[in-house]
Amino acid sequence: MLGIFKKRSALDRLQKQYENYMKDWHALSTTNRAESDRKYAEAQRILDQIEELQK
Repeated sequence: MLGIFKKRSALDRLQKQYENYMKDWHALSTTNRAESDRKYAEAQRILDQIEELQK
């Protein structure tokens, strides 16, 4: 119950964004290749940010 008031860290937010972009990338991979590639590139940028935070 108290977990709903807990603030999420920047790392948690980035990981959630990464998961969402990868989910979108996978869904678009069969219908719209150009948009799929854009989602994948954005996911990779977020992954780079995650790796920087983990150092």
